[in-house]
Amino acid sequence: MRETIVVMKRFLASLAATPAFLAAASAYAAQPEPWQARFQPAATAIMEQITWFEQYTLWFIIPITLLVLILLAVVIIRFRASANPVPSRTSHNTLIEVIWTVGPVVILLFLAVPSFQLLTAQYTPPEEPSLTIKATGNQWNWDYEYQIEEPLTFNSAMLQENARQAAGKEDVKAYPRLLAVDNEVVAPVNATVRILVTATDVIHAFAMPAFGIKTDAVPGRINEIWFKATKEGLYYGQCSELCGKDHAFMPIAIRIVTQEQYDTWLTAAKSDLSGANRALMAAVDTNKKVADAGQ
Repeated sequence: MRETIVVMKRFLASLAATPAFLAAASAYAAQPEPWQARFQPAATAIMEQITWFEQYTLWFIIPITLLVLILLAVVIIRFRASANPVPSRTSHNTLIEVIWTVGPVVILLFLAVPSFQLLTAQYTPPEEPSLTIKATGNQWNWDYEYQIEEPLTFNSAMLQENARQAAGKEDVKAYPRLLAVDNEVVAPVNATVRILVTATDVIHAFAMPAFGIKTDAVPGRINEIWFKATKEGLYYGQCSELCGKDHAFMPIAIRIVTQEQYDTWLTAAKSDLSGANRALMAAVDTNKKVADAGQ
């Protein structure tokens, strides 16, 4: 079983090396794209495993679906009343019964082993988290609390169109409508971050597709998730549990930066959150321009 899974991983990895795949993967994917049919490119190791598992399961789903369609077509054409006026009265076929019993069991084993491995990884951080953030869902925004020696708390709500200029977020591509927020969560790259998720009123859900995380925010209960982002950038998610009339207007934004940028932002945010955000945005833009110029 393990050898088969390794072979499948290597085969899928070879597919990923094709030019078409590389062209798609090189696109900036911190946010959903128009007509997007697949996952956002992974920003964490867990999301990479989820993407692999989705591709892996397709090697079972597609052949099984085609087989069922073919069998249905054969039955409809060959055994219709006009072509088969005297139907068979055979009630047992040992070979067929063995095949349709053993076959699904084997298939389920091939799916269950990597599935449980992925599930275990999702609940097992690779190391003790270096940062803990409490996310509290409200109708219809999020409260964040950085649980550090001097806690930092702030609210994050969808960015209103008339506030773009004041926030310095006029670029709609980087700060898309209905996804951009006034105050992003900021976390360092390559750091294990614990998120404690709860709610104050109704059930919400904290979801970040590029990180491969999603959990319910339940009043009176704390759920725990974690992520370790390996790529800098601004990532968007949304509340994923129907929570009232403005459910569609409850985005989540996490900005992943270098450790130095994070430390500078955190120090400034304790006294001036808005100013710290602007300074961080300027630093990120400067680094991006330097990187683009060097290419």
